[in-house]
Amino acid sequence: MHGLPSSTPPLQLRHFVPADALEIMALNAEPSTRLWLPSHVYASAEEARSRLAYLIDCYTDPGHPRLGPYVLAVVEHGTACLLGHVGFSPLDGEVEVSYAIAERARGRAYGAQALGHACEWARATFGLEHILALTASENGASRRTLERAGFGHAGDEAYVFQGVPQPVSRYGWPHPRSS
Repeated sequence: MHGLPSSTPPLQLRHFVPADALEIMALNAEPSTRLWLPSHVYASAEEARSRLAYLIDCYTDPGHPRLGPYVLAVVEHGTACLLGHVGFSPLDGEVEVSYAIAERARGRAYGAQALGHACEWARATFGLEHILALTASENGASRRTLERAGFGHAGDEAYVFQGVPQPVSRYGWPHPRSS
C-alpha cells in the first residue's frame, strides 16, 4: 500500500477498511448518487461488503490506478465521519477520477478540496501527469466541483456513461492554465 496524503484542515483521505461497508452503502443510496452514479449503488449489505473488499484488495494488487481501481475514503478530520470517496481507475489508456460527497456535507467545498488534494497525491505517488474526469453534462454541481478542483473542461461528447448513452463532459487535470 502507498502512503496517504496529509490531511487538509477539514478532511482526511484514508484507505477504506471493511467496517466502512454499511456506511458507504448508505452514502451510495442517497438520491443524487442513485441519479448520477447508479453503478455505485449496492443492492444489499453483502454486495457492499464484497465490493469494498475488492477495492481494499486493489490497494496491493494491482496497487496502481493505471492497472485497477485505487479508491480512498474521505472522512471529516475532527469526527472521523465518512463523507465519501475519491477514486482513480484506468479508462481507455488514461486514469479517470471519480468522487462523491455525502449530501449532508455539500456546500462546504469538501468535494473540490478532497478531489484536488487526492489528485496532487496521485501525481506524486503514481507519477500521473494527467487525470481524466467524466461527468454527465447535465450534472452542473459535478462540473462546478471539477472546475474548483483545478480541472479544465476539454469538451462534450456522446458517451455511454453509467450504462446510459448520454451527453458527457470531459475534464482534464491539471487545468492547462494551472500547470
